[in-house]
Amino acid sequence: MNIQKITTLVCASLGLLGVLFLLFIIGKGDDAIEMSALQGDYGFVSYIIYLAQFTLAITILITLGFSGKNLASDKNKLKSSLMSLGAFLFVILIAFLFSSGVETPMKDDAVLSASGSRWVETGIRTFYFLTVIALGAMAFNSIKNLIKK
Repeated sequence: MNIQKITTLVCASLGLLGVLFLLFIIGKGDDAIEMSALQGDYGFVSYIIYLAQFTLAITILITLGFSGKNLASDKNKLKSSLMSLGAFLFVILIAFLFSSGVETPMKDDAVLSASGSRWVETGIRTFYFLTVIALGAMAFNSIKNLIKK
């Protein structure tokens, strides 16, 4: 049995299982589901959520597996990917060095630690840095193409 047949069977069975759970949920009705949920019984709603999580996990594992296989088969692709990963980690490092952390009170009377605050600020600064880099690269390529013409 080849990989295409296996994939087709797995996809069809997961889809059929999802439709079956959906039919059970529709058949039970909104009011009954809400009343059961208030008592802690989520029934088939839980099963369809577990199915979605299982499907997502399979998709992620297969994607990572084939991506790794393709990268390992070509040294140039692997080198390029590692250089891109290194550049991304460098941007995160720069954002982390520019960030500072301050304990922050939150709505639910909890306190965000200084470390947590620093990581949040690092994420925001990383987003800004990557946005500026992308805009700069697009502007550079546009100007370069205008000069060539």
